[in-house]
Amino acid sequence: MAWRAAQDLQEGAYVNLGIGMPTRAASYVPDGREVIFHSENGILGLGPKPEPGTEDENLIDAGKNYTTLIKGGVFMHHADAFLMIRGKHLDVSLLGAFEVSEQGDLANWTTEDPSFPPGVGGAMDLAVGAKEIRVIMDHTDKSGQPRILNKCRLPLTAPGCVKRIYTNLAVIDVTEQGLFVREMVEGMTLEKLQELTEPKLQLANNWQALSPPAIAA
Repeated sequence: MAWRAAQDLQEGAYVNLGIGMPTRAASYVPDGREVIFHSENGILGLGPKPEPGTEDENLIDAGKNYTTLIKGGVFMHHADAFLMIRGKHLDVSLLGAFEVSEQGDLANWTTEDPSFPPGVGGAMDLAVGAKEIRVIMDHTDKSGQPRILNKCRLPLTAPGCVKRIYTNLAVIDVTEQGLFVREMVEGMTLEKLQELTEPKLQLANNWQALSPPAIAA
């Protein structure tokens, strides 16, 4: 999912990487393409995951994972990192999600599980501050229930902000005309995907099979 999301990042884009799966996207940008990654904890120029044995304990991303810094990358105060977000200087934010509605509503900050305290972090700022929100998430929850819904059941992070959804089964665009399936993994059909999705799906005229390369964990 992180690999597929990285392929869509345009040359010269300033991109925030949310906690979890989105942070992996920095490792999969196509060779020769410059994408400037932003981390809300105060990094501009976030690099790919470090090779084993080369980790710097003082260099971590927003999810507290070891990371790297590209040549020319900079550190900044946490408040300045949020000035970039709130000032709408980010082209894209890749975020994780618990639920997304057919209108692009995003729920990604709490599951309302009393055993896990909610942590909104910078999600609400990013959801309204970045020029475009794209989501990376599993298509269903652990019990096999849809996570793309007619209406989100969990508290919203922001309404109508999600433009594209990358799941382990498909790439789906959120449009005013509904949800359009742009890509599906090999062996998947629209009928099978619909069974795992609450709102109606439409197959894009130029849809393609999604065939990610073999990537080491």
